[in-house]
Amino acid sequence: MEEKRSDQLPVLLVDDEMPVLLLYGGMLRSAGIEPVVTLDDSRRVLPFLRENRALAVLTDIHMPFLNGRDLLAQIKGEFPEVPVLVVTGIDDIETAVECMLLGASDYLVKPVERSRLVSSLQRTLEIARLQDQVSSLTHHLLADGLSRPGAFAHVVTGSRKMLALFKYVEVVAASPFPALISGETGTGKELIARAIHLAGDPARPFVAVNVAGLDDNMFSDTLFGHKKGAFTGAEASRDGLISQAQDGTLFLDEIGDLSATSQVKLLRLIQEKEYYPLGADQPKKTNARVICSSNLDLKQRVEQGSFRNDLLFRLNTHVISVPPLRERKEDIPLLLGHFLQDAARALRKRTPTPPPELVSLLSAYDFPGNIRELQTLVADAVSRHRAGVLSMESFRSAIGELGRSKPDPTQSPAARSVDGFLAGLPTLKQAEDFLVSRALEQARGNQGIAAQLLGITRQALNKRLVREKRKKG
Repeated sequence: MEEKRSDQLPVLLVDDEMPVLLLYGGMLRSAGIEPVVTLDDSRRVLPFLRENRALAVLTDIHMPFLNGRDLLAQIKGEFPEVPVLVVTGIDDIETAVECMLLGASDYLVKPVERSRLVSSLQRTLEIARLQDQVSSLTHHLLADGLSRPGAFAHVVTGSRKMLALFKYVEVVAASPFPALISGETGTGKELIARAIHLAGDPARPFVAVNVAGLDDNMFSDTLFGHKKGAFTGAEASRDGLISQAQDGTLFLDEIGDLSATSQVKLLRLIQEKEYYPLGADQPKKTNARVICSSNLDLKQRVEQGSFRNDLLFRLNTHVISVPPLRERKEDIPLLLGHFLQDAARALRKRTPTPPPELVSLLSAYDFPGNIRELQTLVADAVSRHRAGVLSMESFRSAIGELGRSKPDPTQSPAARSVDGFLAGLPTLKQAEDFLVSRALEQARGNQGIAAQLLGITRQALNKRLVREKRKKG
């Protein structure tokens, strides 16, 4: 059977009342949504999907033979990629929540106005298209040399830098030696650690522990456990998390601030594959693979005397550096769509549509908190959202004047001055022209965002641009 393109797939309407099917089918067709297929028997839906596929399914709940809840569960179980909208006369919060938890994209209560029905379906299809684009892009990038692309499915990216990182991850995934993941806060180091594990042997356990701020006793008790009577309150022996990672992977997040004593214990764990529970005089063995991460420069910590050189040497067997978001800004549209959907699901809201200029605003910001900061900004915006297009106000408020890209402190003054432009002393006119040009470039031609970066009104910027155009003309 010839495979249909997505734009040829039908929207499937399911209801046991023919007048309802005719009404809603007419609404969709009048909005240009075609083809539309109607079924008045819910038992025919799955056979239809197996034979024809569909762009989306709209279904009632109260139907004979197979009710809408069961139909929804069966569709999401067999065709998880097909969006399902519930259109029903049941105006009940518990039923709506149940349907959303089963995987419904939206829950509409009859009678549904044409604009509401069409906008809900269009928004659902936009999300589906975005997911298809991400999936296609990921498949296109990962098909070039990656043997286990599924190990990276949880990382939202289209960046060439990340593709190169994925290839290296696959190389080291089967290695029994430790790995060190470096990167700024919020770049997704734990996601990469999970990808290493999944690309190796996903059937084995993965145990993640954030060790930042743990003193030695807490570190030892958390990881290695304790014997009965090891300390006041230790009324029974307890295995540590290292025992849960047996045969699998132990991920220690943010090890840069470990105490000197804890560093010795970690070194022994890596070198000898053994450890002492608190209060024990006999070591225990482990075969767990250790992966560590840090947002600190561990070489610098060694020079300062706060991190053991021999531990760093052991960890440096495989080093993976995760690029910050400012170096992979092509991922911002993908991450924005992903976090909008996640936040809406968590808040039990419909996913809002972002304004086109939002990507330009975010792309002009350096994101010191990286992906986690973007996720927080999106969650805040969605929580404030009530209706219509997503407001940019919370983003503008949070970013503020930080929207101006900051110079890299590791660069020389000449390099830091943007291609050496400010290495000399420009005239005021030259500086003004340069700043306006730079702001428009960062804002991708959006005058509103460029004006915000410059700290002036859009009207003032527009007047200046018109004046300069007249001079040149």
